[in-house]
Amino acid sequence: MKTTKYSTIYDVIIAGAGPVGLFLACELALAKCSVLILEKAEDPYSPLKQMPFGIRGLNAPTIEALYRRDLLKDLKLHERVKNPHQNAKQGAQRQGGHFAGIPFNFGDIDTSQWEYRLPASTETNLISEMWELETVLTRRAEALGVELRRGHAITGFHQTVDGVTVRSDDQSFQGKWLVGCDGARSAVRKTGGFEFAGTEPEFTGYSTLVDLTDPEKLNPGRNVTPRGMYMQSQPGYLLIQDFDGGAFHHSKKPITLEHLQEMLRRISNTDITISALHVATTWTDRARQATTYRNGRVFLAGDAAHIHAPLGGQGLNLGLGDAMNLGWKLAATIQNKAPEGLLDSYYTERYPIGAEVLDWSRAQVAIMKTDPAARALYAIVRNLINTRDGATYVAGRVWGVNTHYNLAGKHPLVGHSVPNFELECDTTIGDLMHDGLGILLDFDNNDSLKTLVDHYGDQIKYVSGQAKDQLGLSALLIRPDGIIAWTADQPDLAGVEQATGLWFT
Repeated sequence: MKTTKYSTIYDVIIAGAGPVGLFLACELALAKCSVLILEKAEDPYSPLKQMPFGIRGLNAPTIEALYRRDLLKDLKLHERVKNPHQNAKQGAQRQGGHFAGIPFNFGDIDTSQWEYRLPASTETNLISEMWELETVLTRRAEALGVELRRGHAITGFHQTVDGVTVRSDDQSFQGKWLVGCDGARSAVRKTGGFEFAGTEPEFTGYSTLVDLTDPEKLNPGRNVTPRGMYMQSQPGYLLIQDFDGGAFHHSKKPITLEHLQEMLRRISNTDITISALHVATTWTDRARQATTYRNGRVFLAGDAAHIHAPLGGQGLNLGLGDAMNLGWKLAATIQNKAPEGLLDSYYTERYPIGAEVLDWSRAQVAIMKTDPAARALYAIVRNLINTRDGATYVAGRVWGVNTHYNLAGKHPLVGHSVPNFELECDTTIGDLMHDGLGILLDFDNNDSLKTLVDHYGDQIKYVSGQAKDQLGLSALLIRPDGIIAWTADQPDLAGVEQATGLWFT
């Protein structure tokens, strides 16, 4: 069969048009890179992307990233709908999230421990759905000139020192770089020979929408029994965990009404009757991570780089964080504006974050099991979460408030997301990040800092002026992804010169 080869050479080819691939494409296109997305599905629609199956919790780093790119305002679901997986209580007893099904409430969280979160900070958590996210990101990507081809599964690729040739059946496309954002079964990861190390599953999870003849036989909320777990958050919508070592999921057998009913009866110890099965899908807690995120001119991001149980919605947030981190670094490299080692920092920064999330997932599974040791540990952890410090710690982890990179710098804020300073010009620092550039924020109007920034052309913009609360700082160097690369309480020209040379050129 003759292969059709296209003459256009794209800066980046992205495999996968999920939220991670789309957001990465937006970041690259914002920096004037040419981007092609190849998506294997011809039709983006799926009922699994919409409520209740497609519901996703967005954490603080994701919300900040969307806000800084002027995308947050386009997400409307959280304004209309309450998270169906949480209780309906209001005020201090309103549920903020969970660890292994153990809820923590807003009233138990001591936000004063997060000393750098200012009054203008975005929310720590919101809900959206996969369909809403993909719609918003697709619209932005196309407005920025991203080319999106659906119905194009990647069937192979070949890389040289200069670029990558990507095949999709009888067609081939040329790119300088390839990024696999094509999910847990990533063709890019498999073809690229990436090692995917980790642990095997303990359970098969089921997400189902059914009609029940006698729903009153099931208790509402999350129920752990000696045989597994089931959760009924709204009529007919059931989450079920069967600790079968992932056997049913891996069997590839169809999910029948009879199978679901037998399993649900066994786990709930009732004679519940399912009268109709509308939608059902399975998943597991298999936890794996690529041992490197780069092979030459090929990168991995999102579920292509790491998978784990979807407990607490960490996977989407982790993947969007990958995209925010990689986008500006890859764009700078393409435009010959990257200092040595900049691309390597994608792996060194993101791999530890991914490893932490995988361990967080494994820890939840360990105490969700049905044996007596797990039940005892569950009770201890529940008691800890019911304390103020325990709830604050868990919320900080679930919401990503404490996420940071281990960057060189003396100040404790270095490596953290920049606080959303309210400037005297009636704007916030987040509002000034829509263009994706680095920022030197100078509270002291220091002419030496402005002169320094001028040498970096259009990579860094200089912003001066007072803020309502400056947290005792003199100035900050902010990377395009919103991470503080340098800050100090007193003017320190040598320090900022060293930091700018590390991240910009």
